[in-house]
Amino acid sequence: MAETAAQVLAFGEAMVEFNQASEGKPDYLQGFGGDTSNFCVAAARQGVRTGFVSALGDDRFGRLLLDLWSSEGVDTANVRVDADAHTGVYFVSHGPSGHAFDYLRAGSAASRYAPRDLPLDALAAARVLHLSGISLAISTSACDAAFAAIDHVHAHGGEISFDTNLRLKLWPLARARAVMTEALRVTDICLPSWDDVTLLSGLDDRDAIVDWLLARGPRVVALKLGKDGAYVATARERRVVPGCVVAAVDATG
Repeated sequence: MAETAAQVLAFGEAMVEFNQASEGKPDYLQGFGGDTSNFCVAAARQGVRTGFVSALGDDRFGRLLLDLWSSEGVDTANVRVDADAHTGVYFVSHGPSGHAFDYLRAGSAASRYAPRDLPLDALAAARVLHLSGISLAISTSACDAAFAAIDHVHAHGGEISFDTNLRLKLWPLARARAVMTEALRVTDICLPSWDDVTLLSGLDDRDAIVDWLLARGPRVVALKLGKDGAYVATARERRVVPGCVVAAVDATG
């Protein structure tokens, strides 16, 4: 592969977001979402050669996402356009109890992704493949593709980064536990959130949670603690990385 090949690939679903401008109003602001897409954009902004592996519908929303990635320097050579499916869309509504999500993702192009669609040469050249719990949850075929991609990356000396990102609207907890346990077994760098891993493990002690994760396969765990930063652990050492103080603009996406 050429030296310009992506060092870091991410596999998952990107979506177009419509976020209610203000409570009770019919106006929505268009934006973008998708955890693995956000990861790619953030990595590209740090100067990393990144690429996205996914599928979009042959529609306006898919073209908006392609334009976004192009403007951010994310390689889209391995994003398929599926003429027989749509790009996923979701709506964020605001009310007294916070924000609520409504998804139009069933049958989306990304959910139809299958192992046969994988870009094997690009995966073989990647140093890191990043996935999330959503990558595994959107469909059985996407889950199969994710594990096939993991095997291929490992076979060529690459590493796996995995964000649990548990979404119980997509699958029941019992299945999530079973599939994520297998994902952890083949993960090198695990990036769980506190809420996710307390549900998955049944534990609520920081060190016990990290022990539980490390015992299942990852060599590095970065347990995300919100405003308190992250608890980063390996088999040899553990340390808290303080959070950065920011002015929150939008907690969705």
